[in-house]
Amino acid sequence: MPIFLIERQFAEELQLELEAVEGLNRINDEEGIRWLYSFLSQDLRKTYCIYEAPNVEQIRNAAVRAGLPADVIIELTGRIENTGALTSIV
Repeated sequence: MPIFLIERQFAEELQLELEAVEGLNRINDEEGIRWLYSFLSQDLRKTYCIYEAPNVEQIRNAAVRAGLPADVIIELTGRIENTGALTSIV
């Protein structure tokens, strides 16, 4: 399944609660996508999330349903290892 990077900019510091995460995972399941993990900026106002999804539209649908921004969505096709090797993500 394709892998995507989603950049999210929040107006205020992000406060995660277990209930909200469970709701987001439920929406993601319904949309056929999977949140793998996220990186959080030091000011707690930006996240970089890694998702598995069939396409961008399903990510956008889930974001709208969850009330989350999805400012930038990029499909990732490869990665560069610390050895300099280029490898496929999928």
